Amino acid sequence: MGPPAVGTPLTPPRQGSRASGDGDWVLHVDLDQFLAAVEVLRRPELAGRPVVVGGDGDPSRPRQVVATASYEARAFGVRSGMPLRLAARKCPDAVFLPSDRPAYEAASARVMATLRSFPVVVEEWGWDEAFVGASSRQPEDLARVLQARVLAETGLSCAVGIGETKLQAKTATGFAKPGGVARLTRRTWIETMGDRPVTAIWGIGQRTAARLHDCGVTTVVELAMADHHELARRFGPRTGPYLRVLGLGGDDSPVLDEPHVPRSRSREVTFEHDLTRRAEIDEHVARLATEARGPVCSSAGGRICPAAFGRCPLSERLHPS
Repeated sequence: MGPPAVGTPLTPPRQGSRASGDGDWVLHVDLDQFLAAVEVLRRPELAGRPVVVGGDGDPSRPRQVVATASYEARAFGVRSGMPLRLAARKCPDAVFLPSDRPAYEAASARVMATLRSFPVVVEEWGWDEAFVGASSRQPEDLARVLQARVLAETGLSCAVGIGETKLQAKTATGFAKPGGVARLTRRTWIETMGDRPVTAIWGIGQRTAARLHDCGVTTVVELAMADHHELARRFGPRTGPYLRVLGLGGDDSPVLDEPHVPRSRSREVTFEHDLTRRAEIDEHVARLATEARGPVCSSAGGRICPAAFGRCPLSERLHPS
């Protein structure tokens, strides 16, 4: 492929690119309904139909969950993590397909290679998303060129968020989906996000939100205005002030062009029938721990879920023998 389209001026970024000056931006590229989209590419006749990917693709079998659902299936209330049986009740006309990890890894690799064909810095964050650091006077134009190139090379569509920080860019992607482009900056952050709950911030979950609530902080603007000394007292000298930085739109940590290293590894299996013998349980736990531990792992954690298929309260760190 040739260089980016005329009208999208680019200059080669530094190895670690941060949006710290005029024309420097962070873009967050997020593939739309990635797993389902890969399956539709392999089966074009499924285009426009509700598609659900998960487990072995058989919703009649118990204890299997949705990995992803196409937008058509989501319109019926199907969501990731939902039992396949419930998904089938919500959308009986959906096409259920088994997960195919090698196919998704191959599709992801093609997308990341396409992004790296531009003079930008690409930091992978998983199969379906990446941060892109770029110097451009017209970041929206650049975003659309990226989208067009990814679609042409892989057949996959993506949304692109633009920001001065990773947090702003990733948050903007939520406004861009599916297939659009959106921008958030320090100037527009509070105007756009201020009245939203703190859980709207990437990295703040329900548990942290509950602790912030105890401090009288429930919205993004309240977090941005919070006393960092008080946050440090309640959350610690590093975490407390950093939470306020998140409320202000995030820090200027650079986009790093490094190979994707998973922050965690997991292997799991859902059994159709309960395991009741301790020796059998130990055998499966040992096998899964061995499969999950890669060359960079020194220990592993394990969870055993009860037969009710609910939360997994039993967990333990497994140390090397």
